[in-house]
Amino acid sequence: MSDTPFGFGLPPEEPENGDEGKKKDPAGGGQGSGGQGGNPFGANPFGFGGLPGMGGPGGADNPFAAMFGSLNPNDLGAAFQQLGQMLSYEGGPVNWDMAKQIARQVVAQGTADGTKDASVGPAEKAAVEEAVRLADLWLDGVTSLPSGASTAVAWSRAEWVEATLPAWQQLVDPVAERVGSAMGDVLPEEMQAMAGPLIGMMRSMGGAMFGQQIGQAVGALAGEVVGSTDVGLPLGPAGRAALLPLNIEAFGKDLGVPSDEVRLYLALREAAHQRLFAHVPWLRAHLFGAVEGYARGIKVDTSKLEEAVGQLDPTHPEQLQEALQQGMFQPEDTPAQKAALARLETALALVEGWVDAVVHEAAKSRLTSADALRETLRRRRASGGPAEQTFATLIGLELRPRRLRDAARLWASLTDARGVDGRDGLWEHPDMLPTATDLDDPDGFVHREHLDFSEIDKMLGEAAKGDAPEDGDGKE
Repeated sequence: MSDTPFGFGLPPEEPENGDEGKKKDPAGGGQGSGGQGGNPFGANPFGFGGLPGMGGPGGADNPFAAMFGSLNPNDLGAAFQQLGQMLSYEGGPVNWDMAKQIARQVVAQGTADGTKDASVGPAEKAAVEEAVRLADLWLDGVTSLPSGASTAVAWSRAEWVEATLPAWQQLVDPVAERVGSAMGDVLPEEMQAMAGPLIGMMRSMGGAMFGQQIGQAVGALAGEVVGSTDVGLPLGPAGRAALLPLNIEAFGKDLGVPSDEVRLYLALREAAHQRLFAHVPWLRAHLFGAVEGYARGIKVDTSKLEEAVGQLDPTHPEQLQEALQQGMFQPEDTPAQKAALARLETALALVEGWVDAVVHEAAKSRLTSADALRETLRRRRASGGPAEQTFATLIGLELRPRRLRDAARLWASLTDARGVDGRDGLWEHPDMLPTATDLDDPDGFVHREHLDFSEIDKMLGEAAKGDAPEDGDGKE
């Protein structure tokens, strides 16, 4: 979380050669101190406990004193404008305008190594297009799924933010909605009527807090990702294989591997993800649905808040603000949450494991650095790479790298035992896929007899024909 309440501060300058066709955000928005921020539904999901004079250290009576005291008088007008925008927000559970502004500003700051965002030049675009074209050609021989990329694009970091925000919104809104509604649910009806304006303000602030933290997380992630599928989900537009040349250069800087090999290997991974999501129509809804299932299972521990509300004087509803400042929202794990997270974790492991297996098969005889790149990417995930950190920050999910390795071994064993068609045929229906238990015993799954759904359909069809009347009037 930013040291400056609500992320207000002097907005950094946009890069001189930032993404093409994008204008500087006029409102500026807030920006954090970098990094991904805390868990948005952690000990204090709305963040009030950390404000001076509002239950946190610092002790100023005016909760906004630190905000305005740190600003140059010339910037007070902009700060008040931002505050007004925050409090007047009436949208969903997350202020996505604020999230976008902050993400763009985090990108504009550059990464810790001093690398600034830059527009993608013609040569880089051509290199990405050629890498994806060659990657698709290689993948044709190792999977029965056809190409899923109708176009190949090279993005700047800012362009990645713009292109992926709709997917982040679909992922995060259900969680934020459930956490935000807890504030109103805990109040008696008569208190809700009296404190309506205050609750509206708190929810606006809550939307701003979520927007700030998500913006910081997405902005930081934009400095690390190399494509549109690094987190195992289709974050970009369908059918568009995307790579970030600037981040690919940073990724391969100290590997001792030729840059064209690094680019091609990462293009293989991006193109493989695109094939899976394009030709397994239920997969996207399955993954995003697991996140929504997690959100439905959230139960916020409001016992402390209920106790505080019970002691409030109904004639002084402003006391509610003091109660809300004590960090009383504590989400608790429920069976529904755990089940949804288990489904999501297993599905992501299967996706990543399949990509790992087919990419290795395509690259091992063509790229001398294939083994080294494969292990580098695996370790990147295991050491807290972008996927683990972002999911942990936004929805509380931490991927287990052991599952990814187990899934890759299982898919490779399936290829040996059943061939490419038999392996890829398991994606036809979610009930045919390995489970978390199967990842513990991959050999057992590989050699287990599976029902042939096509034969069952054939039998059902023949049975239906046998029951049909022989003539048109239904009489035999």
